Amino acid sequence: MKSKKAIPANNLHPLKIADVERGIRHVFIRDYVTGALIGAYDHETGRSQKIRINVDMSVNEAGGGHGDRLENVVCYDQVIRGIETILGAGHINLVETLAERIADLVLQDRRITAIRVRVEKLGAVSGAASVGVEIERKSGAI
Repeated sequence: MKSKKAIPANNLHPLKIADVERGIRHVFIRDYVTGALIGAYDHETGRSQKIRINVDMSVNEAGGGHGDRLENVVCYDQVIRGIETILGAGHINLVETLAERIADLVLQDRRITAIRVRVEKLGAVSGAASVGVEIERKSGAI
């Protein structure tokens, strides 16, 4: 009798973004789970749904070291607060829209050269651990 292999709820694999040759640091937010007013269907309007967000940022290390000072690095806490501000602004129809807004916000920091954002709705479809979208964007400063 064959045993079924357990499928992890999160099938996101770490990216190889950090690169010493290009002077790139990889800053990430992994599996940030929160509630969101999101969805294009009538039954999704006015109710919060659980979502999971993953963010991978390519950060240019040029300009010297960080000196063990928070103001010299990309702060993941500030990124999360930015995501919370986006979510607090009101209902969003599409996960694609949320992903784009997160990318646009994060790319305002000129040290960030590229971003990958994954937004998943958890439990939105019966039988699926999640459904969603993943996008990748580059800054105009590259």
